[in-house]
Amino acid sequence: MNETKVNKTVIELATFYVGDALCGMDILKVQEINKLMEMTKVPQAPEYVLGILNLRGQIVTIIDLRRKLGLGTTNLGNDPRNIIVNAPGEHIGLLVKSISDVVMADPDKIEPAPANMSGIQGTFFTGVYKTENKLIGILDTKEVLRLETENINRV
Repeated sequence: MNETKVNKTVIELATFYVGDALCGMDILKVQEINKLMEMTKVPQAPEYVLGILNLRGQIVTIIDLRRKLGLGTTNLGNDPRNIIVNAPGEHIGLLVKSISDVVMADPDKIEPAPANMSGIQGTFFTGVYKTENKLIGILDTKEVLRLETENINRV
């Protein structure tokens, strides 16, 4: 019975690097992680939209998360990864520099996000989680995808 209680109070964070910033998101929001594949450019899309790709019959919009967060462009030469997340009515791929570990986080120890974290606007984070030697910015996927959905619908 005690084990069930423990499981309910832990969040598994899939962590990844956006530039030098270590970020994370609830692993339940991640559909899959894959290598960057061939994409089709989308005319007049925002600069952070790299293109779309066909993933087993599903159209996925690929966003350069580093550019979206205002940190420049992700270097495609370092074996980047797409984190495919389910957005309402569509699939979005977040291009990241690299994938890190899955971290078990105690929700009670997640602190509010600072106004500016590693040069990134705080509005893109729901909070920060401190491990013994790392600070993980917890990405607000709803905020990132809400803005994305609005911009794509305008195109």
